[in-house]
Amino acid sequence: MRSKKTKISKTRDATPRPVLKTVGRQTARLLAALHARSQTTFDLDQVQAITGLGPASARSLVRKAANRGLVSRLKPGLFILIPQEVTNVQNYTGDHYLLARQLAGDAPYFLSHSSAMELHRMVTQPRFVVYVSTPKRIPNRTIHGTEFRFVYVKSEQVFGTTPHWIDKQEQVIVSDLERTVIDGLSRPEYCSGIVEVAKGLWMRNRDLQVPKLIEYAVRLKTGAVRRRLGYLLELYGLATPDQIEPLRGDFTRTYNALDPTLPKEGPYLGRWRLRLNVPVEELDAARRT
Repeated sequence: MRSKKTKISKTRDATPRPVLKTVGRQTARLLAALHARSQTTFDLDQVQAITGLGPASARSLVRKAANRGLVSRLKPGLFILIPQEVTNVQNYTGDHYLLARQLAGDAPYFLSHSSAMELHRMVTQPRFVVYVSTPKRIPNRTIHGTEFRFVYVKSEQVFGTTPHWIDKQEQVIVSDLERTVIDGLSRPEYCSGIVEVAKGLWMRNRDLQVPKLIEYAVRLKTGAVRRRLGYLLELYGLATPDQIEPLRGDFTRTYNALDPTLPKEGPYLGRWRLRLNVPVEELDAARRT
C-alpha cells in the first residue's frame, strides 16, 4: 500500500530582507571618490564629473545604487551616502543640520530659532522642525518626515553667527547665543512661544553677554525686539539700568504683545509699550525649569 506523502506548506518569512549592498566598477569608483573627499551628499553633476558618464547613464547609476541601499535620494538630483551599518535605508537622511546646509546651497545661511536653541542647549525637549535663516527665498520642504523651514532675512541681518561642529569633519553655521535669543524675541512662533525663549535665556544667562544682546537688538532695528528684551532683562535682573537704557529708544505709541502667538489681552506696561499677555508667574516659573 502506497503511503501518502505529507504535503509541507511553505510560508513566506514576514521579516523584510535586508537590501543587498553590492557595487559595480563605476559605482565603486564613485563611492571611493566621495569617501576620499569626506563627502556624504552629492548631485548628478558630481556623479558625471567623477565617473565620466553622460546625464542618462549617471541617473541610471545612481538609481541602481539606491536600489541596492548604497545611497538615498533627498530631493530631485540630490543624494546621500548610506553608511554600511544603517539598515533602514528607505528614510535615511543623515544629520538633519548637515542636510539643511546642503539645502541652502550656495546662499548665506545660519541655523536659527528653535534649531539654534537646541544646538546651544537652551531647550528641554527635542525639536522636530529645522529652521534656517537666509537672505535667499527658499521654499520649505519635508524630507523623509523632517520639515525644513527657511526664514527669509535681509542681507544686512546676517550677523551674529558662529560655526558649530557636527562631527570631526563637518560643521554648520548657527546663530550665536545672543543672536539666538534675539531671533526668538523677534519670531517667538518659531521657538514655541515667548516662554520657551525666556527659559532658554535663563538657562544660559551666565554665558550670555548682555552688551552683545543689546547691540544685536538695536542693530536689528525692530522695536518689538527691544521692548521684549528690555522687559525680560529687567524681570530677571540680568542687566543694570544703564545697560538697558539704549533699548528704550523712541518707541511708537502702539503696544506690542509680549507673545504675538497668543491673544492680545492682559495689562499694558507703559515703560516698554508692551501688552503683557503672558502672566508674570509663568515667566518666573521659567527660571525653575
